[in-house]
Amino acid sequence: MQERSSVGELAEQLRRELDRYSPGGKLPSSRALVERFRVSPVTVSRALAQLAAEGLVVTRPGAGAFRAQARAAPAHAGDTSWQEVALSADGAADLVPRSVDASGVLVSLAAPPPGVIEFNGGYLHPSLQPERAMAAALSRAGRRPGAWGRPPVEGLPELREWFARGIGGSFTAAEVLVTAGGQSALTTALRALAPPGAPVLVESPTYPGMLAIARAAGLRPVPVPVDADGVKPALLADAFRATGAPAFVCQPLFQNPTGAVLAPERRGEVLRIARAAGAFVVEDDFVRRLVHEDAGPLPRPLAADDPDGVVVHVCSLTKATSPSFRVSALAARGPVLQRLRAIQVVDTFFVPRPLQEAALELVGSPAWPRHLRAVSAELRARRDAMTAALALHLPELALPHVPSGGYHLWPRLPDGTDEAALTSAALRAGVAITPGRPYFSAEPPAPHVRLSFAAVAGTGEIAEGVRRLRTACDEVLG
Repeated sequence: MQERSSVGELAEQLRRELDRYSPGGKLPSSRALVERFRVSPVTVSRALAQLAAEGLVVTRPGAGAFRAQARAAPAHAGDTSWQEVALSADGAADLVPRSVDASGVLVSLAAPPPGVIEFNGGYLHPSLQPERAMAAALSRAGRRPGAWGRPPVEGLPELREWFARGIGGSFTAAEVLVTAGGQSALTTALRALAPPGAPVLVESPTYPGMLAIARAAGLRPVPVPVDADGVKPALLADAFRATGAPAFVCQPLFQNPTGAVLAPERRGEVLRIARAAGAFVVEDDFVRRLVHEDAGPLPRPLAADDPDGVVVHVCSLTKATSPSFRVSALAARGPVLQRLRAIQVVDTFFVPRPLQEAALELVGSPAWPRHLRAVSAELRARRDAMTAALALHLPELALPHVPSGGYHLWPRLPDGTDEAALTSAALRAGVAITPGRPYFSAEPPAPHVRLSFAAVAGTGEIAEGVRRLRTACDEVLG
């Protein structure tokens, strides 16, 4: 973190001094900058690279760095108002509007302002990410023979085999495609399984990114309620009969946002109901590697118990590593696999080979199981710290279910609470939270918030964040 800070500070200092040089003028040498600012050569190199990326300097190997020529004045702004008609007129007859609302996704991707505690994050805090192991894996991967060549479009065979072993059952590498992150895999799956205008069954509540994917593809999300034991089979059967939907999207393990695990007696029922409807189940197994230390044995993926190809399985390395380590897998049996493959090839060609090689290096290293054990213990400690702090400071927030995996809690707010007002008040108090409304595809039955404990620095920050949330609740709830 200190190195990153030094790079930014040096870049800012050099940016302020650029007016001393005429366009094309030579800046001091890297050695002179090292001596003057007492930083490392790497810091100087990165700061100059940052200014070059901004178009402020030009670096010439062997010659040095020079102030860039003045930029031309921007052209007169055009008139883009015609696009409002072009983007909407052709879709006037669509059953489902194709406009894309990414707000529910951006909530977990946007970094909060400095000083704001991040209870809305969707990824591990940098202190929990295996940064050194990933850097070492990427370095080793870059030296592998053929690492920069074109990979098979389905993915490297060894990586596909690793994912297949993780799914279990009789899955083989031939039934796995390597994809660029879980969001990309889910997008491919829905495009493969449902034509535009079709209904698709989703859990209620569910991940906002799934709702955004469906709506962007012109699909109509139909909610099926979830309780502490996962989706309710009787309602799932009713929904299939009423809609004729070709697919049901679910998260059977530590569901987002409720944290529910699909009960053993419901697992077979879900598969039977989908099979009878001639429909697919898209299984988003997104946080299997973020199990808490006290969870006990986990149920197998639904795909492992499905010989008939009902399940299209999605799993990813991203949640357990870094938001930038976008390596995931799609697994399926039967003709649907070829459709999935065709859509992925058309959309992305393939996942970059160096990233796939780095994934192999990472999961094959001794650092990988150590990292998973450390994260498992830390997530349990953070979950317990947040649960205790909520009970102490915010007893009016109901928390009927405390999950043993994943990275967040799903408290129910008092009836009548204005989620938007509470979210705004929380931000003013210095804590970012996620309102519950974006997790519902129809009218929500009650107000909720989602509170993440993975994106913060530690348990001390959790305690402070809950105290700030108490201030916001006092303002909104009275």
